Amino acid sequence: MLRMHTDIVDLRQFYHSELGRMAEQAVSMALSSVWARMPEERLVGLGYAVPYLERFRADTERTFAFMPAGQGAVNWPVAELSSTALVFDEELPLPDASIDRVLMVHALEFAESPRETMKEIWRVLAPGGRLVIVVPNRRGVWARMEHTPFGSGRPYSRGQLTALLRETNFTPGASSEALFFPPSRRKMILRLRHWLERFGRSVWPVFSGVIIVEAQKRLYQGLPVAARASRRVFVPVLAPHGVPSTRVRSPELKAPTAPRALSGAQRSL
Repeated sequence: MLRMHTDIVDLRQFYHSELGRMAEQAVSMALSSVWARMPEERLVGLGYAVPYLERFRADTERTFAFMPAGQGAVNWPVAELSSTALVFDEELPLPDASIDRVLMVHALEFAESPRETMKEIWRVLAPGGRLVIVVPNRRGVWARMEHTPFGSGRPYSRGQLTALLRETNFTPGASSEALFFPPSRRKMILRLRHWLERFGRSVWPVFSGVIIVEAQKRLYQGLPVAARASRRVFVPVLAPHGVPSTRVRSPELKAPTAPRALSGAQRSL
């Protein structure tokens, strides 16, 4: 069943609000606790990960912001050459094993077929590549309030997320939680957010607003291949000439270009 994406305008508006900035800070702190540094890595943010990519792209060789077609896209980074691409999450415009890490934010809860999306991420990740997922916690307050992006789509429990990762050939690793303060715009609540985050992480972690899980690509078990009709995709942001190493810059890899729609018959990957 298709779950309607939150519109790009609403996402930008939320993260420019005071509540959105506070939420971004809390989630970023939790992300930092599970984010093992991989210098010169290739990083892809899938969904609306732009507020979080800024904090991590300093160590990367290159960083891309992939935004689902149902959501819409904005140019990023601001005042620089665009690293944004409009994509279908089941058919990413990347060669096999070309990315070191994928960060999913506002993505998995909207996936039409979560397993197909996860298999596609497995395909583009390099051996030993890592996936970090941020999803709304089905037990948390944020998933029940519709005035933030975390209140849309399908929330997950930790057990559901772990099972999905294992089914799609990922080994779950470090995890964290965030958003223990309620999604209120009241100044008093926002002033108490640091205390509420610390207290909630110690006392009721099961009721966090979001769950953050890191997982590693697993290589020793095959994935079943099912035929499916191809849909429209976009021009690859990386030229498919082969990737000798995901840790070494390759002159054959081109910089991202503006996306151009192709039919399934024209797809070259």
